[in-house]
Amino acid sequence: MFVCCIYAGSSNEIEIEIDSTDKSQPFEIKTEDITEHDDKPRLYLCTVCDKRFKAEKYLNRHKQVHNDENLYSCCECEKGFLTQVALRYHKNIHTGKYKCTECGKCCHNSKDLAQHRRIHSGEKPFECSVCSKRFTTAASLVRHSRIHSGEKPYKCHMCDMAFSEHGYLNTHMRVHTGAKPFECSVCSKRFTQAGNLAVHSRIHSGEKPYKCHMCDKAFSKSEHLNKHMRVHTGDKPYKCSLCNKSFSQSGSLQEHKRCVHSNIRPYHCPYCGKTFKTNSELKRHVRIHTGAKPYSCRHCSQRFTRLDQLKTHLLKSHNEGNWHTCDICDKKFATLSCLQIHSRRHEVVKPYVCSDCPKRFYTAGELKQHEPVHSVVKLYCCSLCDKSFRHAQTVKKHFERCHNADF
Repeated sequence: MFVCCIYAGSSNEIEIEIDSTDKSQPFEIKTEDITEHDDKPRLYLCTVCDKRFKAEKYLNRHKQVHNDENLYSCCECEKGFLTQVALRYHKNIHTGKYKCTECGKCCHNSKDLAQHRRIHSGEKPFECSVCSKRFTTAASLVRHSRIHSGEKPYKCHMCDMAFSEHGYLNTHMRVHTGAKPFECSVCSKRFTQAGNLAVHSRIHSGEKPYKCHMCDKAFSKSEHLNKHMRVHTGDKPYKCSLCNKSFSQSGSLQEHKRCVHSNIRPYHCPYCGKTFKTNSELKRHVRIHTGAKPYSCRHCSQRFTRLDQLKTHLLKSHNEGNWHTCDICDKKFATLSCLQIHSRRHEVVKPYVCSDCPKRFYTAGELKQHEPVHSVVKLYCCSLCDKSFRHAQTVKKHFERCHNADF
């Protein structure tokens, strides 16, 4: 027999006896027999972070975290520790006392080394008695068991929320205290969680640890890699409930609903008051008033208000870039978005629906051109004869036909 100790909370330790001579059965822990959390009053309050403790000695030890008191320093790497025991465990990494023979990793103690070795062996000796899922550590099994039991033993003393893990409660308490203990060493921005700081730090370091195994792209966040993988798989899990069009990202679906199926125009031009459905449309429109041409050709002095205009110029004038060719009619386009709009005509896909009649259109521009049919307002006026029209194109035709002779 040997004793396995599980640390399942801030000051809770569970001892489980396991028969080491019985190798025929996997280790199975009856979690209902384990009492890892008690309801003893935690009378000692930390005035910095509101964390509570059952004994004054635990509170005094915890205060050293805020005072940044590292009383015991490692002579090898100068890393500081609050207790002598922690320093002693740390020194084992330098001495290589508990070193993995597979990968050379050095652990603090024999328990950590035994757990680490299971990564190489694939051994998962701890089995859930409810769903038979297996785990490498007993502590992982205890946490998992709460999925089945619904147990949330860690309760917030400031609100009604409860949590299945002590770490979740600690993170939640920062909602009440406003504490952001993790500070960026470069820009001093502060975060509530260490993980958020680690992600933020990649902005400064340029680190992109999440690499696509199908192309050379790399990403700073795992969720960005997951989104990118849909480019290769073609997966489009987000479907529009109004027209059944599918998207690879939820943001693209929301933008589609706002642009195609909604008439809400929250973006106002500060110069003429014209409204737009998206901020990008407003930015492009404002350049009409300011005359801004942010896209410049690297080969000549020409500048453009839109990126697609620059791409078209580079293809036609400098033979730079790749044309996007329609595989049905061989028509060529400078941008992929233009090809996608063109492809709708072959597929007879008309995603833009008029809100006043059943008519549908291939592009937003065609819908916009149609909308004045339902309006009695004639927005376009001839400057010479004051005749009014619903469409700008009609004004141009009228001017050419009726007034060209006067000049």
